[in-house]
Parts: sequence; structure tokens; C-alpha cells
Amino acid sequence: MRKLALTMPVAVFAAVLIRLPLMGTGCQKLQARDHLNKGVNAFKNAQYPEAVEHFKKAIDLDPGFSTARLYLGTAYMQQFIPGSNSEENMQMAKAAESTFQDVLKDDPKNVTAISYLASLYLNLAGVSHEPKDWEKAREWYDKLTTADPKNAVGYYSKGFIAWSQWYPAVGKARVEANMKADDPGPLKDKKVKEELKAKYDPIVADGIKNLETALQIDPEYDDAMAYLNLLIRERADLVDTKEEYEQQIKIANDWVDKSLATKKIKTERKQKTGGGIVAEQK
Repeated sequence: MRKLALTMPVAVFAAVLIRLPLMGTGCQKLQARDHLNKGVNAFKNAQYPEAVEHFKKAIDLDPGFSTARLYLGTAYMQQFIPGSNSEENMQMAKAAESTFQDVLKDDPKNVTAISYLASLYLNLAGVSHEPKDWEKAREWYDKLTTADPKNAVGYYSKGFIAWSQWYPAVGKARVEANMKADDPGPLKDKKVKEELKAKYDPIVADGIKNLETALQIDPEYDDAMAYLNLLIRERADLVDTKEEYEQQIKIANDWVDKSLATKKIKTERKQKTGGGIVAEQK
């Protein structure tokens, strides 16, 4: 049998060569989306290590697949245990951090990635209790509220960070003054009060401001009310007179009452709606 001659025009042959990589790329993207879907299913079934592998394969097949990268970071975060400083847990934290940082390289204002990183740094600060770690967490919540000004959790978290920085200092001052937890203030040592004011007054004032902002966004944010109570109550140790102290304690107690009343309202509302089960929001 006579062989057929390869007489394809050069221009046509070149066009075919150009199309082949594109077809391959399209096939890889389809495979990447298949792994994404498999990863999502594994994630929904709490099979997080399996989900991680599928998301990683999706990224290998399509390096620009930002959704897969975001899901990968989320799967790492789901395996991170707040409060644990074990080597395995710290590796999981680093993996989540690195992945979300990669997301932000392509999308610097990605609210989900910023939110997860802020939460991660807050949890790490809660383990170390190092001032620099609290500041790092604070910086990321600043980024979150800048990217999403209506994020009540972001403002609440900044209030919580302020309390976390302030509470150990005032607690130590009370111990050194031989004051019990329920002993009325203010602190008697004027020098100690002035030192605490100079260092912590701006932090506490900013924390109160952020908690108030959280409540402007969500008037039923009972946790924000609770920490407003704590910041105001503990700052009362820095006033000059007993009358001022009692006035601040009254304001703090009012926030306790508001918090409890709000919790009650929300509980009753859940009971009326069948336990508060609602459709999952995307």
C-alpha cells in the first residue's frame, strides 16, 4: 500500500500546533474544577486532609485557580486548634498563613483571606500573650475593617485585643496592692495609676470605641456589650475618687444588664423559630 504524503500546508500545521497547548490547558482546568468539587465534598464531610489534597491538585493543575487556593487555606484553618502550641498545630497554622498570603498577592482586598489571617493571628496571640503578637492581630483586624467597614466582628475583635492587653496589667497592679478581685477601687498608689494611664489609656479608649462601633453595626452584639462592661469596669481603677469609681461601675453594670437582656431576647427568638435553625448563607 502506498503511503500518503504529508502535504498539510505550513500555515495550517502551525495553527494546529498553537491549538494543542490550549486544548491541554482547557482539559487541565476541567480536571482542576473536578478536584475542587471533590475537595468541597470531602470538606462538607469533615474529611479535611482529603480535602486538602484535592485542593492542592486543583492548584497544581491550574495555578491561577484562586478559589481552590482560598478553599485550601480554609481546610488548613479547619484543622488548626486554637490554644494548642503543638508542633503539628503550628505547622497547620503556617500552612494556612502561607496559603492565605498567596491569595492576597493576587487579590489584596480579599475579605475572606484577611478575616482568616486576622483570626489566625488572634489565636496565636492568645497562646503566646506576647505584646508584638497582639499588635500583629490588631493590624490585621484594622485591615479587615478597612476592607469591610461593616464587619462588626472585626471591630469587636479589636475591642477584645485591647482588653487582652490591658487586663493583665491592671490585674497585676491590684495583686501588688493586696487588693482582691471584688475589692472596690480605685488604685491608691498615684504613681502606679499614672504609669498605667500613660501606657494603657489610649489602648482602652480605642477598645471602647471599637466595641461601640461594633454595636452600631449590630445593636444585638451581646459579646461586645460584655467586653464594654469589662473595659469600663477595669479602667475605673485609674480614676481619682471613690465617687468617680462608683459612677464608672454603674455604667459597667448597665452594660451587663443590657448584655443579659439581649441574650434573653435572642434565646426567645430562637425558640419561637424552632430552635434557630436557618438556611445556610453563602
